[in-house]
Amino acid sequence: MYTAQGTIEKSHLLAQHQPLVRRIALQMLAKLPASVELDDLIQAGMIGLLDASSRFEEGKGAQFETFVSQRIRGAMLDELRASDWGSRGLRQSARAVEKAIHKLEHVLGRPPTEGEIAKEMKMELHDYQSLLQDVQGCQLLYVEDFAKGEAENPFIDMHAQAASHDRGASNDPLAQLLESGFRHQLIDAISTLPERDQLLLNLYYEEELNLREIGAILEVSQSRVCQLHSQAISRLRARLKDELKED
Repeated sequence: MYTAQGTIEKSHLLAQHQPLVRRIALQMLAKLPASVELDDLIQAGMIGLLDASSRFEEGKGAQFETFVSQRIRGAMLDELRASDWGSRGLRQSARAVEKAIHKLEHVLGRPPTEGEIAKEMKMELHDYQSLLQDVQGCQLLYVEDFAKGEAENPFIDMHAQAASHDRGASNDPLAQLLESGFRHQLIDAISTLPERDQLLLNLYYEEELNLREIGAILEVSQSRVCQLHSQAISRLRARLKDELKED
């Protein structure tokens, strides 16, 4: 629908794209702890949709669906950061797993087993697996690594700042990462993970299967998929830190 001036009517755009807000919220919720409420994500996404409808300028080259999807996701991530959905204790636990994996990979020269990681962390195996389930979602790069006030430099910000010194680099941190070759480093890091971890990440992020579907393929429970996903992300972060230090 168009106005008398030939522009798209905002109310029509809002009504048309409300289902998109729910779809994006459900996609994000699958990768977040159980404490995050779907309604909270949808409410934040609607604010992003309203903002997008007022900011979108036709004729600028960007399609509205692409533009609004970015705004909706951004509004949801802002809400997650503002509400501190992952407690400081959980973030510290997630980093402890990552550090243990990083240390063992250097000592062993290979990806450590769950038992070896648990032993390094001075935990019983079942306690370590329970911890993996608790920290599910706390290691996501686009949330955790933009956190401010931590003892360590934010992982993405640090790399994006280095890339920003390149001539003609974008002001968008994610665009800087892509321009700097981070995507290739990510692919290389994934290729070093155990085969099961590679399959799990592909099913989760590329195929966008849910936990039940992945569990059926791997022949494990949904909770076990959750544990394996947390461990795979920790392995990936540990490897990426080494890759970035070599640049």
